[in-house]
Amino acid sequence: MIGYMGSGKTSLGKKLSYKERIALLDTDRMIEQKQGMTVSEIFEKKGEGAFRIMETECLKEILGYSEKYIISAGGGLPIKEENRELLKELGTVVYLRAKPDTIYARLKNDTSRPLLRGDDPRGKIEDMIGKRGPVYELAADCIIDVDEKGCEVIIGEISEALKHDSRVK
Repeated sequence: MIGYMGSGKTSLGKKLSYKERIALLDTDRMIEQKQGMTVSEIFEKKGEGAFRIMETECLKEILGYSEKYIISAGGGLPIKEENRELLKELGTVVYLRAKPDTIYARLKNDTSRPLLRGDDPRGKIEDMIGKRGPVYELAADCIIDVDEKGCEVIIGEISEALKHDSRVK
């Protein structure tokens, strides 16, 4: 699953994992465990560029796994073309699309997001979604709009989309 931060990748990933009885991998959490620090700390100490390299390494590691997983990808992960190619190799890519107002409502009190610090987080969200949205669409096999929907409805839509993907067994 790909999408902007706050689109529901992790929370929906957990629910889908439980429903489908398939383990969830969260690329941000995998990187945090390997580095022994949070994403915010990695951005501060090593920079965004280093973090983006770690994301690619994480996907390559997952490619070596023999089991089937649900993967919650970090919001910026699909920006690199190499990562989009790796995601396609890993399986069906589901883009959880959300409007800037939805994201802002979900994240306005979240201080752990390094890319939203500073002035005008609502404007930053709108700008970043404007830039990333077309890239997410390019990477996606299916797009699920998440605005004003409950988790169960979204999970149902994801499950339905996966049923129609010939690569999913």
